[in-house]
Amino acid sequence: MKHDTLVIATRNQGKAREFSEMLAPKGITIKTLADFPDVGDIQETGSTFEENATIKAKTIADRTQLPVLADDSGLEVAALNGDPGIYSARYAGDHDDAANNAKLLANLKDVPTDKRQATFHTTLVLLKPNGVKLVVDGEVHGKILNAPRGENGFGYDPLFYISSKGKTMAEMSDHEKNAISHRGRATQKMMTQFDQWWEA
Repeated sequence: MKHDTLVIATRNQGKAREFSEMLAPKGITIKTLADFPDVGDIQETGSTFEENATIKAKTIADRTQLPVLADDSGLEVAALNGDPGIYSARYAGDHDDAANNAKLLANLKDVPTDKRQATFHTTLVLLKPNGVKLVVDGEVHGKILNAPRGENGFGYDPLFYISSKGKTMAEMSDHEKNAISHRGRATQKMMTQFDQWWEA
């Protein structure tokens, strides 16, 4: 078993960079789906974040015969009954951040500031071709602004405001964001169990 490469199940360079920075101390070669163009599109047919992440991880582990880190993340807005949830990346179109943000703002246009609470949720699934699996979750709470702010980040980051920081996720540096983000929190949990999974 080649124990030196981990495939991050994403074509999103921002996400790949975040994971790579956190995993750098492990000295593992990180690949992404960009390195495996023949994997093709994976239909995420699950009804939960964990199911979707597992579908991605299993498909890629089977095709590459390498360990995989897959995540499924989403924005859950209380006033929208938890939407967009598992459909966050394709809320208004496929992975079109601007359209997704515009749709979210449109759907919240009559919702007052004090009712715009939201949660970013991430489920990470680590899976080896032999089936050894590790699952962790992370969340961060905030609220949705009326207009985007900030140039960093991706997805809904420019609309997601964290009161304790006085800024949106898109106004934070990678380092600040990794320390408090849903993906950062899930990854920190993952890192405490990573070696055990990696050696299993």
